[in-house]
Amino acid sequence: MKKLVLLFIIITSCFGLSAQDLNDAKEIVKTLSSPEFKGRGYVGNGHKIAAKYISKQYAEIGLKSFGKNYFQPFEINANTFPSKMELLFNGEELIPGENYIIDPKSASLKGEFPTVVIREQDLMDKTKFADVVENSLGKVLIIDEIKSDIKDKEDKKKIKKLIDYLKYNPDVPSVATIIYTDKKLTWGGSTIQKQKTSFIVNKELNPESINEVSINVKAKFIKCETQNVVGYIEGTEKPDSFLVMLGHYDHLGKMGSKMYIPGANDNASGISMLLSLAKYYKENPHKYSIVFISLAAEEMGILGAKHYVANPLFDLNQIRFLVNFDMAGTGDEGIKVVNGTVFRKEYDLLNEINKENNYIPSVNIRGESCNSDHCMFHQQGVPSFFIYTMGGIQAYHDIYDRFETLPFTAFKGYSELMINFFDTL
Repeated sequence: MKKLVLLFIIITSCFGLSAQDLNDAKEIVKTLSSPEFKGRGYVGNGHKIAAKYISKQYAEIGLKSFGKNYFQPFEINANTFPSKMELLFNGEELIPGENYIIDPKSASLKGEFPTVVIREQDLMDKTKFADVVENSLGKVLIIDEIKSDIKDKEDKKKIKKLIDYLKYNPDVPSVATIIYTDKKLTWGGSTIQKQKTSFIVNKELNPESINEVSINVKAKFIKCETQNVVGYIEGTEKPDSFLVMLGHYDHLGKMGSKMYIPGANDNASGISMLLSLAKYYKENPHKYSIVFISLAAEEMGILGAKHYVANPLFDLNQIRFLVNFDMAGTGDEGIKVVNGTVFRKEYDLLNEINKENNYIPSVNIRGESCNSDHCMFHQQGVPSFFIYTMGGIQAYHDIYDRFETLPFTAFKGYSELMINFFDTL
């Protein structure tokens, strides 16, 4: 039996993406991560622009829909920053995304304020902690975490709790908090808005020299309708059994009127992989039906996947296997397969196919982790992988995750590997 499987792998290994297909895939990533899509977030309806684009792609490919269209709408809350985003130290304006990010839970704030500074390790000193809280009335509290000597994991957890208390508790009399760091700036999204404002700043300076901080931030908390985008190709032999290929299309949107997070690798590349596979299987139908799900609101807490599993368009028990594609644009070091240890038979098959054909450098196994959309399906008993590429650029949740620097190192081989994997199931 094993020899027959390997023979099938060899026979089908000639199928996959052409050079034109790869160019088309790149163009999809370029489009989704362009300024016109506004970071695919909730400022300027970037998420809806992206959903309409994906729906148009589905229609051009010829995917069927489960209803009158491809959309599965649902409502979410989002804290957004649609306009003012200004932060100045001693009159010098910092650059959003490059020098700082705002805490996504932040409220609006405008004014010029004096400062009080405390080193991160001094937060563990009860006297110093109490002194800085008492002295923070009407001031911006700057927490200097550079050269912190906190190494113990439990102490780090305590520090985080103390910082969160200072940032969010309305009883702390400071007007805002700034975390001064030398770590990479990594932004996120939020479905809630706190009463206070905080920033993370990475800029070469001496915190003690900051006498005045000027802030002008406009936050807007909204309720909006977003949508998953779902289409399928009917199977030739077993149309009531399904393979599911999914990825999230949303990203973090805009931080102020000028700066946006492009999200080329995360996850325009995953949607491009999804659409590339849809094109292939429209021309080469599988024996199973294949469902393509572009999920919304993953960056807000895997909300699109949560909504889908609560409102499935077909019985989840009919799913033969599911793969979640996220960050498909590099691959210098191969791919990582989350849930590989859980579904070892399928992992071994995927790994063996790659060894036979040398599609990508390696297929690396990882255990169970609830770190992306697959988790919601896995918790419902759906056999599933979450796969992401490894190596290459390290841009993630920042202004540097751009199409222009995304290498697509293993995209073609990765797609061919997945075609052979799905065709062998």
